[in-house]
Order: sequence, then structure tokens, then C-alpha cells
Amino acid sequence: MASCAGGHGEATEDCGGGGNQSSLYEAYNELHGLAQEFDTPFDAPAVLVVGHQTDGKSALVEALMGFQFNHVGGGTKTRRPITLHMKFDPSCEDPLCRLVSDADPPALSQHLSLHEIQAYIEAENMRLEREPCQFSSKEIIIKVEYKYCPNLTIIDTPGLIAPAPGRKNRALQGQARAVESLVRAKMQHKEFIILCLEDCSDWSNATTRRVVMQIDPELSRTIIVSTKLDTKIPQFARSSDVEVFLSPPACTLDGFILGDSPFFTSVPSGRVGPGHESVYRSNDEFKKAVSSRESEDVVSLEEKLGRSLSKQEQSRIGVSKLRLFLEELLQKRYMDNVPMIIPLLEKEHCSATRKLNEINQELSTLDEAKLKEKGRTFHDLFLTKLSLLLKGTVVAPPDKFGETLQDERTNGGVFIGTDGLQFPQKFIPNAGMRLYGGAQYHRAMAEFRFVVGGTKCPPITREEIVNACGVEDIHDGTNYSRTACVIAVAKARDTFEPFLHQLGARLLHILKRLLPISVYLLQKDGEYLSGHEVFLRRVAAAYNNFAETTERACREKCMEDLVSTTRYVTWSLHNKNRAGLRQFLDSFGGTEQPGAGNFSQETTLGLVSDEKPEIKHRSDVKLSHLASGNDSGTCIQTTETRLADLLDSTLWNRRLAPSSERLVYALVQQIFHGIREYFLASAELKFNCFLLMPVIDKLPALLREDLESAFEDDIDNVFDMTNLRHSLGQRKHDVEIELKRIKRLKEKFRRIHEQLSARQMIANPA
Repeated sequence: MASCAGGHGEATEDCGGGGNQSSLYEAYNELHGLAQEFDTPFDAPAVLVVGHQTDGKSALVEALMGFQFNHVGGGTKTRRPITLHMKFDPSCEDPLCRLVSDADPPALSQHLSLHEIQAYIEAENMRLEREPCQFSSKEIIIKVEYKYCPNLTIIDTPGLIAPAPGRKNRALQGQARAVESLVRAKMQHKEFIILCLEDCSDWSNATTRRVVMQIDPELSRTIIVSTKLDTKIPQFARSSDVEVFLSPPACTLDGFILGDSPFFTSVPSGRVGPGHESVYRSNDEFKKAVSSRESEDVVSLEEKLGRSLSKQEQSRIGVSKLRLFLEELLQKRYMDNVPMIIPLLEKEHCSATRKLNEINQELSTLDEAKLKEKGRTFHDLFLTKLSLLLKGTVVAPPDKFGETLQDERTNGGVFIGTDGLQFPQKFIPNAGMRLYGGAQYHRAMAEFRFVVGGTKCPPITREEIVNACGVEDIHDGTNYSRTACVIAVAKARDTFEPFLHQLGARLLHILKRLLPISVYLLQKDGEYLSGHEVFLRRVAAAYNNFAETTERACREKCMEDLVSTTRYVTWSLHNKNRAGLRQFLDSFGGTEQPGAGNFSQETTLGLVSDEKPEIKHRSDVKLSHLASGNDSGTCIQTTETRLADLLDSTLWNRRLAPSSERLVYALVQQIFHGIREYFLASAELKFNCFLLMPVIDKLPALLREDLESAFEDDIDNVFDMTNLRHSLGQRKHDVEIELKRIKRLKEKFRRIHEQLSARQMIANPA
């Protein structure tokens, strides 16, 4: 098996013939390319190299290949994963490289020199460095044939970054997260063998293993490699340290790694090239240097240990031993996976055939009558989904489409009063639930009721009262009822108008979210018009425009109500408890005493709460008793005196007495409360009637009218017939290519499976 895996010609018969083995590698390489290009659901076995920057990752990959092709050194030299499909070919004196283009199909992949490959990788790194993400998960695929290449598929990933903490290193910390996310996504592929590189002399430091074990906690598909062995050997002072390093205790490595123990490699420094800064003139010299370094490492270890290395220990020292192990392991995976690949290819073949039939069917229906009918059918189905979402459904997954109250506030806006504070979420029902549709609409309206219903009148200052008094056009006395009205309507307008805009924005956000959820439901039920992007954008634009104009019209109606109720005070509307206010005013006839002192605002606000303290009736001070016909001189004198005092303290006196202040406070609170109750009921009713209901009873007719108008004007532009035909033709071409490749691969793997089965029957006759 080892000789076959090495692929060096003399022992290929052990694997069933060199041609058979070559066909196996070629089939898996093509399978990997197919999975990358068409996002098919299978992965060919490959070796995924994972390590931190400066761990010697790219240098090790070059040593395994037998030639240099990439830029190595400090910093980030790999910003896209590089997939190398390597194939042993003893006739190739120089590496034969083909770059699989991002745009072209594999059949048109380009033959490039090593210098051109290096230039392409460097240009990609520079391009990505200028972009916000700086890294890409899309692989650069290179096919290599060379006399020193093993039969392997290796994926070199960007180096992991360990940034320093602190705010000044935020950019590097962001890059570190991006790289780790990319590498972890690659490690998720179960078919990949993970080559975990550690540049440390103490196995308790699990720098790269920390990341790898998040995906492969048992290290069951991980090979651990200690790089830069030549720099570590001089660091050991005692032979016992070397013993522990070469054969670490099982508890130290945590798991059951492939190969049972780590591998140890060294790659000599220096680049290949003709320049004076180059160390090696050719790749042959580089290959010899790698082999020499391996021999020198064995000698140095034996000197440190004071004994010869065992055969088991020698099988773990050097790049050649690692390459041999990888080839054997990958070849076994290839052969074991052949029977499982065939049914996957069969399934993908059926899927591609079905897609091709659907495209042909769609091409056959590209006439005006059928397109109009499809458009009308989609219109009806779309409205059905909208109605379903408003009435309530659980078909759309809440984890994908639902919003918690916090999400809703972030995306749709927050209800914030004049104090700038948000209403605590814990008081809102279902605040932590991820809702959409009618349920989310109801929760938003409930929050509006909570917030507005609990809104208190903003503080009133003595300066505001005095400024609101002004002068009349006929006298210079004070009219405190007018003063209270001026203050109350101004406070109410400033307080409630922002809530109106916030409610409109929040409910509009909820209605607009119905569109993508409806699209999901249509796709789930197979009722979506795939390929008709222009028509779908028109429907989406018509719906969003309807939602925006309806919300704006509804908000304007509410604004009319708010303007009217804050422009003219109607006591029957603004004062819900006239008897209570009358009772309060009656108390002013004789309760004002000189030196009564000023009342704090909290005291005066308490006078107009819903539960007013009982005020004792005093019939001798009621103004209505002035005309009672009482002939008692004492009573008349007392009443006239108190009336004069009242007028002096309210009408004729500009000095704001406590009684006047309390009177204004009471009236303002009463008026503000009436406006709040009317605004809350009016806004909720109007948004339900003029925003929610039109989605149900007006939207269908408006959408249908827009659709029919578009059909009459220019159906070619509605469905973009020219581009649609071109798009379908391109899709058909792509699916046909995919189908041919799958069919060819299926036949390849079937033949390989038959040959392997035949060999097994010969080797193990019944």
C-alpha cells in the first residue's frame, strides 16, 4: 500500500494498476471541483491545513508538493483558501500547473507558469486586503502534475491570528474573527482530514488545537504536526525533555489523533530562483535540501537522546514520512468512499435532470397569455399568504423571521416621550417572543397603549404660567382658564405628535416585513415565480408603495384629530368630570388665606389625579349664593369681601398667588388628561381602520389594477421577456454542463467500483 500511495511507478501494480489508480485520483479531483462550482452536496476527501500565522503552514505545503509556488513569511500571505489537486507524474520534469478560473468552466482552465501562479495569488491577496472583509472563502483551485508531487488534494487556509487585546487592536481583532470563522466553516466538511500545525515545544500549549477541537473535539480526523523541528531541538537541555516531546502522554493531546502521535517536520529556509537573494537555483535543489534537513533532524535527535530512534519514531520525523502517511490515509478514504459516492451522484443526476425539465417547461410557456395567467395566479397566492400572516400562522419559522421587542425597536424605531426614556420591556406582553404578522402588529399597538396611556403632563413652570397670561384686547386682567388652555394644548401637541410618527414608522416596518415572509411561504409551497425577477420586483414595489402611502394617509388623519383637539378646547370633551372640577373651583371662595405659602408642583399635581381628595362643601362661600336673596347684611358683606379677595387674587393681580397657581395646574392637568384619552383612542382606531384594514380590503384591487395596467402597456417589460429568455437559456446551458459532468463522473466511479469489487473477489474468493 505504501509504495502505491507514493505513486512512484515501480509498485503501482499493488493498487490494481497505475491507470486504475490515476483514474481514481482524477475522478475525485473532478468531484471536488464539481462540489465547489455547483455547490453540490458531496465532498471529496482532502487534507485541510490549519495553523496560525508564522507556523510554517505554506512552507510545509510547498515541501509536500516538492516545489515552491506561494509567498511565505510573516503576516497574512493567504487570504483565500488554495486547493491543490496534486498528481504524481514521473514524466513531468517541471511542475505543470493549471489554474481553474473563477469564471470559466474547468475545461477552459488555464495553463500557467509558477511565476504566473505566484502573481495571481499575490494580486488576489492585494485585492482582498483593500476590501472591508479582507478574506474570502472561495477557493483558488490549482491542478498540479509533477515528478515529486504526491497524489493528494491539499487545501491551504489563511493563517489564524492571535491579536493583542485593547481598543487600538480592534481592526486586527476583526480580521482574527473573520479568519477563524472561515477556517471553522471549512473544517465542518466531514470528509476533510485536518492537518493541525503547532509551533511549540510544550504540548500543553494548544494554540491551534483550541480552534480545531471546537469542530473535531476528539481529534478523530486530525493529524497533529509540530513544525520547525530544527529550531526546537537545540532548546532541549535534557534527553527526558526530548522523550516527552516526541512521545507526549495521551492525556496531554486530548483525544485520539490520526496516526496515534504527532509528526515532526522541518523545512529549510530560502527561496528558489535565479536572483542573488535566492538560496536554491531549482526545485530539485530545494527537494534535496528538504531531504537533507530530515536526515540532519534525525541525527540531532539521536544525539540529544543518546540512542538511536526506533522505527516507530523515525516514521514520524520528516516531510517525506508525513507525505507518505497522508497518501496512504487519503487513498484508503478514496477507496472506502467509492460505494457511497455513486448513490450521491445518482441523486444529484436526478435533481439536475428535474431542473432541466423545469427550465424546458418554462421556456415553452413564454407567451403573453400564459405569462399573464401566471402573473394573476401569483397575485392571488401572494395576497392569500399576506392574509394568512395577519390572521396568524406558524408555517414561517420564528427563529428566521420573528422579531423580539428589542429587535423590533432596533429595526422599526422606539416609542420615546419627552423625557427621552424607553418603556421597560418587562411590562409589555410577549416582549421576548419572536413574532411576525398580526401577532407582532398587536404587540406594537399594545406597547403604544402602555406608553401613551402612562404619559404624564410635562412639568409646568411659574414662568410658563406668567408668559401664558399675556394681555387681553379689552382689559389687562388675567384669564387663568385661557392661560390653562394655552399651556395644556401646547404641552399635549409637543408630547403626543412624536408618538404618532413613531407608531406609523413601527407599524409600517411590521407591514413591510410581511413581504419577505410571504415570499418564503410561496417558495416553500412551490408557488414562487423563479426567474421572473422584474415582475417580482414590480409586485414588491407596488406593495411597499401601497404600505407607505397608506401609512402616510392614516397618519395625516390622526394628525388632523390631534391638531383639532389641541387647537380649540371643548370642555365637554376635554373635561370628563365637570362636576369634580366645579367642586374643586368652589373651594377657592374662602380657602385662600394670606401667607398660605407656595405649593410645590407635586402637591398641585396631586390635586388633579383620578382620585381627587374630597373637598368639603362650604355653602357660605359658593358664588351662586350671591343671588339667593339673603337679606342678611353680614352674609352679603362676607360674600362681597371674599368675592373681592378672589377677584383681587385672580383677575386684577399679576402676582402669581398659590391659589392661582393651583387653579392653573388643575385646569392644565384636566385638559391634558382629556386630550391624552381622546388621542389614544382615536389613533388606535384610525390605524386599525385606515392602515390595517386597507391591506385586507383595498390592496387586492389596487395590486390587480396595477398588474392589469402593466399588462396592457407593455408585458415585455413587465416580465423582461428578452432577458428572461437569455437567462433561461444560460441556466439551461449550465444545467446541461452539470448534468454531463455528473453523468461522466457517475460512470467513472461505477467503473472504479466494479474494478475494486472484482479485485476484492479475486483476493478473497468465496
